Amino acid sequence: MAAVVLNNENFEAEVLNSDKPVLVDFWATWCGPCQKQGPIVEEIADSQSEIKVCKLDVDEVPEIAEKYSIMSIPTVIAFKDGAVVNKNIGLGSKEQLLALFN
Repeated sequence: MAAVVLNNENFEAEVLNSDKPVLVDFWATWCGPCQKQGPIVEEIADSQSEIKVCKLDVDEVPEIAEKYSIMSIPTVIAFKDGAVVNKNIGLGSKEQLLALFN
């Protein structure tokens, strides 16, 4: 399943009210490391049905990026029951990103 694209209208429903753990990739189109991380995030979305995977473009939704203190991208945040449980700043491997839920 493809990653869900987040915006101001669907963030609460897709992330904070999700019944599954959620992995959110904070990225931007101009960011080289983000472009390298994109396929890794999509691979997780396609292979991990127990995790919801979402992408948030920090240029399109700066309010949410600011709320979660995103200072560098890519940043991936793991949410469980609407709360932040872990984060990875910078390019991360599939294993590193999945380990955010451990």
